[in-house]
Amino acid sequence: MEKIAKPRGTMDVMAPEIFAWNYIERVVRGAAERCGFTEIRTPTFEEIGLFKRGVGETTDVVQKEMYTFTDKDGTVYALRPEGTASVVRAIIENGKAADTLPLKYFYLINCFRYEKPEAGRSREFVQFGCEMFGAPGAGADYTVISLADSVIRELGLKNVRLHINSIGCPKCRPKYREALVSYLRAHRDELCDTCLDRMETNPLRVLDCKNDSCKKVAQGAPRTIDHLCPECEEHFAELKSYLDACGIEYVIDPHIVRGLDYYTRTVFEFIAEGIGSQSTVCGGGRYDGLMEELGGPKMAGIGFGMGITRLILAMKQNGVEVPALAVPELYIAAMGKEAAVRGTKIVSELRRAGINADCDIMGRSLKAQMKYADKIAARYVLILGDSEIESGRAVIKEMATSEQTEVSLDGIADFLTGKRG
Repeated sequence: MEKIAKPRGTMDVMAPEIFAWNYIERVVRGAAERCGFTEIRTPTFEEIGLFKRGVGETTDVVQKEMYTFTDKDGTVYALRPEGTASVVRAIIENGKAADTLPLKYFYLINCFRYEKPEAGRSREFVQFGCEMFGAPGAGADYTVISLADSVIRELGLKNVRLHINSIGCPKCRPKYREALVSYLRAHRDELCDTCLDRMETNPLRVLDCKNDSCKKVAQGAPRTIDHLCPECEEHFAELKSYLDACGIEYVIDPHIVRGLDYYTRTVFEFIAEGIGSQSTVCGGGRYDGLMEELGGPKMAGIGFGMGITRLILAMKQNGVEVPALAVPELYIAAMGKEAAVRGTKIVSELRRAGINADCDIMGRSLKAQMKYADKIAARYVLILGDSEIESGRAVIKEMATSEQTEVSLDGIADFLTGKRG
């Protein structure tokens, strides 16, 4: 019978790779909770209109990359390509906009985009993200950026640098748009077909194109930070003062515009060196009009998304060692059926006491059990047979030192707990 393979652009994650995933998830949860963010879980799919309105009709995500399907009742849904729009929808639908501000949420979710699979980019990917609503000041920008920075530092990434930019607001964007369109029209012969369309509908997106010719044009384009209104200039200056005061190094990068329509003012990326073309391990920014665009009250917002696979690539590049699965403190090697039953009972009691323990369930020989105990790196081994059951005592051997200690079968937990200290 023909084997069935996983869909292109997806992955199976198992040991030992899963250890890195679990480790990163523990780190990001801890960092988010220390900053006062609570977890939110939203549906894997939403009505397609949510992403068209929230992400933007002219973005690559909506035009080219969404996985969509029509339900039996005719409703068109899309697998979520990102997390922010769903969080905003959830806040509005569940009446959370009336809660005490700021609202602070984080999530670990699977997202889906139809893209060319390559290192650091897949069609199904896991994203850690955070969103903050109701705080319009630059202090909120700093809080979100510092959360991402703390994750990156805790993961031991030393080749990652923060890039920041401001793309203005509805007040100053029109003047910048006029200057940008004028520049792009003068270079229209150098733009790809997609960017020729974007030039009229959403010219800022041209600056985010990955086509080599378009990137060259973008290098000489007018800079958003040269066309900011006084309010946006003040906001950007205040953000820089927070970063300077708190020791977070950054690069002002006028070419960062981010790929989604909802961004305003602050945009930022954490970029890793040495992991290939997909070097952005975290990207985000401010989206002060998104809540209102999706039918909610006018409310400032800012957040980021961080791809787990790209973090893993950066960790490998940095030689970061990932803690593996906890190994058993004790392995019980049983000789005979009665010993196997008694060993299972002891292991169950140890596990209920919070001690990682294991025993044979394969009917292996004693020699094979000892090899298995060594393979799983058990710290201690106890051989249990009829004589140990009769006397109520057995010898525990520490595998690393070969030191042996006789203990009561009823005192194994106390022995192991004492050794922890």
